[in-house]
Amino acid sequence: MKILIVDDEEMIRNVLREYVEFEGNEADEAADGMEAVKKCRENDYDLILMDVMMPKLDGFSAVKEIRKEKDIPVIMLSARGEEYDKLFGFEAGIDDYVTKPFSPKEVVARIKAILGRTAPEHPVNKRNVKKFGGLIVDFDGRNVIVDGKKADLTPKEYEVLFFLVKNEGLAISREKLLSNVWGFDFYGDDRTVDTHVKM
Repeated sequence: MKILIVDDEEMIRNVLREYVEFEGNEADEAADGMEAVKKCRENDYDLILMDVMMPKLDGFSAVKEIRKEKDIPVIMLSARGEEYDKLFGFEAGIDDYVTKPFSPKEVVARIKAILGRTAPEHPVNKRNVKKFGGLIVDFDGRNVIVDGKKADLTPKEYEVLFFLVKNEGLAISREKLLSNVWGFDFYGDDRTVDTHVKM
């Protein structure tokens, strides 16, 4: 997922970027509303973290400009926690509102919640997906995600994992794995299964 972080305070951008990238997302930055609008015209983002009070163009005005061309989920970041400000934000079409000072972990949790609902290409929204705690197996996209990070597996490792997941709850013998994953014409050592299935 690609996330745009918009805030005129460099320290806040740096902290948010660190947490966003730690979760396996790609991060981009803008220091004011004008720069955010420009970047959204030039790039595609899955979500925007938008500060309200900024020079040149405030966050609400920037969101209005961006929404004229693209429908990107927005989490507003603001030192103003009054009910009026929050209501104004939601009426402007934002998806969430976080009051400063905030916990970066809370912001990341809100990002996950929104992306899980809105991003069609997000693994949890695909039809053919299995979830086991922090493990997501996406059959359609041939992706395996562990604790938010894409696993780098060989084609054969993908096939072994996919076969085991599809047969969840069943005891699978080496012979069954060999015949279904390697094929009936496999003449190698059946211990090759052991090298692919490791703790």
